[in-house]
Amino acid sequence: MSETINPLTAFSNALADAAAKAGEATVLVNGRRRMPSSGVHFAAGLVLTASHTVEREEAIQVLFGSGVQTGAVLVGRDPSSDLAVLRLEQAGGPVASRAAQDGRVGQLVLSLGRPSENGIEASLGVVSSAGGPVRLHGGGLLERYLRTDTIPYPGFSGGPLVDAEGSVLGINTSGLTPGSALTIPASLAWNVADALSQHGHVRRGYLGVRSQPVELPSAAQQALGREQKTGLLLVGVDDGSPAAQGGLMLGDVLVGLGGQVVEDPDVLVGMLSGSLVGTTTPVEIVRAGQPQTLSVVVGERK
Repeated sequence: MSETINPLTAFSNALADAAAKAGEATVLVNGRRRMPSSGVHFAAGLVLTASHTVEREEAIQVLFGSGVQTGAVLVGRDPSSDLAVLRLEQAGGPVASRAAQDGRVGQLVLSLGRPSENGIEASLGVVSSAGGPVRLHGGGLLERYLRTDTIPYPGFSGGPLVDAEGSVLGINTSGLTPGSALTIPASLAWNVADALSQHGHVRRGYLGVRSQPVELPSAAQQALGREQKTGLLLVGVDDGSPAAQGGLMLGDVLVGLGGQVVEDPDVLVGMLSGSLVGTTTPVEIVRAGQPQTLSVVVGERK
């Protein structure tokens, strides 16, 4: 007669296996005077961690779960996402497995950290919300985020949020919002990491406008051929900016960029990704009640 497996035991073992799998690529990062932080070995010889925990550019020490310790240097950092990339002086362990999709609200997750030489630590919870873009306390704009009810123990910043299979859903940080922790979704974190690895900084688009939301009258919506309740009234256009060179004027109502609807200033900023820099992009406006499409060469935000 076969032994019955306790479902709770099987579930517990699966979570422990997930933590062990992801823990192999979760490292200790000693880059500040106070408590070490955590990081993720996301590509061969490269570690992704929380920018606010890296206070120096050289003489950084990284410890793998295997016991291998190696020096590292800062490749680049992105304050808007609180992410930084370190280049290792020598190989140390396996590369993290990234989840195929970002985390979903209600999904069971583990927050992992390696804040000391004693080993991996974990906190269990669920994804409680997902959102973005969001304006941060320091004035930056975060394109997307996850919030969980896992406990952000000291030293967990820079560590991974993982699913029940041990694949990385995002990078945890407490450096963006006072008193709470957010998770940078893996799709965004990996894009930022790739940009930092290649350029040392993240390229973001720039139009050179200041705007405020306004309601679109029904006549303007009919002229546009779609139901769009709000657009962005341009209250400032910088001299010599991409917007000015493309023909945008004070009083125009911006309603679309690159074929996507624009209804909120933060959404516009989030849409100006680095991939648009230097490209000629269609910008939809309403001028004197009539829709027009202008071509603007998107600049790079400094």
